Amino acid sequence: MSTPYPFTALVGQDDLRLALLLNAVSPAVGGVLVRGEKGTAKSTAVRALSVLVPEVPVVVGCRFSCDPAAPDPACPDGPHETGTGVSRPARMVELPVGASEDRLVGALDIERALAEGVKSFEPGLLARAHRGILYVDEVNLLHDHLVDLLLDAAAMGASYVEREGVSVRHASRFLLVGTMNPEEGELRPQLLDRFGLTVEVAASREPDQRVEVVRRRLAYDDDPAGFAGRWAGEEDALRARIVAARALLPEVRLGDAALRQIAATCAAFEVDGMRADIVMARTATALAAWAGRTVVLAEDVRQAALLALPHRRRRNPFDAPGLDEDTLDDTLEQFGGEESGGEDDTRDDDPDPDGPGGPDGGGGQPPQDGPPGDSPAGEAPAGGEPAGNEPAPGARGGGEQQAVRAAEPFRTKVLSVPGLGEGAAGRRSRARTQHGRTTGSRRPRGALGALHLAATVQAAAPHQRARGRTGRGLVVRRDDLRQATREGREGNLVLFVVDASGSMAARQRMSAVKGAVLSLLLDAYQRRDKVGLITFRGKDATVALPPTSSVDAAAVRLETLPTGGRTPLSAGLLKAHDVLRVERLRDPARRPLLVVVTDGRATGSADAVALGTRAARLHAAEGTASVVVDCESGPVRLGLAVALAGELGGTAVTLDELRADSIAGLVRDVQGASGSRPGGKPGGPSGTRPGGGRPVAQRRVA
Repeated sequence: MSTPYPFTALVGQDDLRLALLLNAVSPAVGGVLVRGEKGTAKSTAVRALSVLVPEVPVVVGCRFSCDPAAPDPACPDGPHETGTGVSRPARMVELPVGASEDRLVGALDIERALAEGVKSFEPGLLARAHRGILYVDEVNLLHDHLVDLLLDAAAMGASYVEREGVSVRHASRFLLVGTMNPEEGELRPQLLDRFGLTVEVAASREPDQRVEVVRRRLAYDDDPAGFAGRWAGEEDALRARIVAARALLPEVRLGDAALRQIAATCAAFEVDGMRADIVMARTATALAAWAGRTVVLAEDVRQAALLALPHRRRRNPFDAPGLDEDTLDDTLEQFGGEESGGEDDTRDDDPDPDGPGGPDGGGGQPPQDGPPGDSPAGEAPAGGEPAGNEPAPGARGGGEQQAVRAAEPFRTKVLSVPGLGEGAAGRRSRARTQHGRTTGSRRPRGALGALHLAATVQAAAPHQRARGRTGRGLVVRRDDLRQATREGREGNLVLFVVDASGSMAARQRMSAVKGAVLSLLLDAYQRRDKVGLITFRGKDATVALPPTSSVDAAAVRLETLPTGGRTPLSAGLLKAHDVLRVERLRDPARRPLLVVVTDGRATGSADAVALGTRAARLHAAEGTASVVVDCESGPVRLGLAVALAGELGGTAVTLDELRADSIAGLVRDVQGASGSRPGGKPGGPSGTRPGGGRPVAQRRVA
């Protein structure tokens, strides 16, 4: 797009615009993470900001954008002499989701380093983004190791590339902006904490404001240059204000009273570590400079808390985002000081032509109906029924029961898919990966990846005399190079098939069952899996949640799950078979793990048991790794879940044995069903569960 959409023409989204502008004023704030549904102008706002960032002077010919007034002494293109350079617009660099590590941090030519002793380095996106903006769309879909590299560079202001003893370091300071749709999965809390600010955005529900968005967008699409020209004056004014705020920033005083409010606020909301305090201090200082003041006021601290703390309160994906503003106001009032600085107490969020986001079209535009994305702390993720709605003992059959709350989640045993996969990076099952322990070597296919130095030397050594080697050097040629093969962990597709029939509710077990599934969902989140949820009750099975990376969405569906009716076990297994068949076509590298949560009963027709058996054998025939969470309880047990596990070629685990701290049976690995005959009968080898084939999970008594 040759002409970006003007930043000042954005409608609403006040928090988003303010967070971006504060980072433009003070990059030390640490970037911003923009969370929101699709179609909320996240990418448009970031691209529009790049035009407002002031130009930067650079050393002529330097690939790393060194400042001529203070060049980096360790610049790979240096050393540079201090002097005058040329000015160019600040770059906005986009990091695609499918980027490789070499594309991000740069690539060292190991072949030239070994053969010629030349340190040849091709800069990556981190070098290109130095002193500019690095934009990562859908940052939650980026591989974890790339996010780690990205955030480490943002925190240290430098990028380090090391390959087999050859290392390069270059400066990499940039304004980091990430956008994500929470429906596609969350970032880990440790990674969330590395973003300075976060903003929740949502489309306005105000008709007049939506009309204005459409009107401006259509006008821009018809004539981008003409539309941008009509906003040129406002853009120039906002650009000048950014420059003025940058100049004022070193003079802003952060007094003891404001510091006490910052510390008290972080303590009141129980955020981990000290990064939140530092980010709030920098943000409050930038807010004061943006308002044209040299003293930080309580209102700056309050706004800084609303931007810097919501994402740091999330301990797991089931925590509700947002802050309790009443608690925030009480804390600020309790620890408020006498300091005022004599400055004008003008709030930054007042709508005026020079407000945080610039003009929004002048008169006639309706005000935004409250900051988007705010939600009270402690709000239940699904609005489920309060505890105590469990069905009465003895309730069975056709009557539908209200949803019950899940029991407290716990740490579960590790379930993994057998064999060696090649799926997306994760933490569950063994897989061939680019990162992990080295297991061997091979000839490179295409560009050389991780060099296996010992294997390369071993391949080159027998040919040294023929190559006329002189001295103590080693002559290495292309054919000698060997690439390391590595083994790490992958994420899987964990498909839950949950029995919600009357037989599960009759014994008041649904709370414990939901707690177990919630625990497995939390485990799947930590291991970077995709999850899906199928429920069966009454006459049919339902895909409550198609496979997704958003485990909190699965928790929402689980919370409101009703119970009652008959047990169509075969329908649940057949629905799971259909879902897995489609997912194998979409993502053949991601291996599935089927988790069936049931007491094993099958009702609804005279041949319900036979139908369930045949459906289970379909999964066994395809080698789907599976485990049955046996929910049967009481002194007399029929063993139906154990028999179902045998037909699946898997194993059964009771609710108690699912806990990681359980003594009775440590579940180690989910073994595959390869080599087993479908419908195998009880009586497998010693130490296995009945099923006729290899065990899906082995137990041993501690």
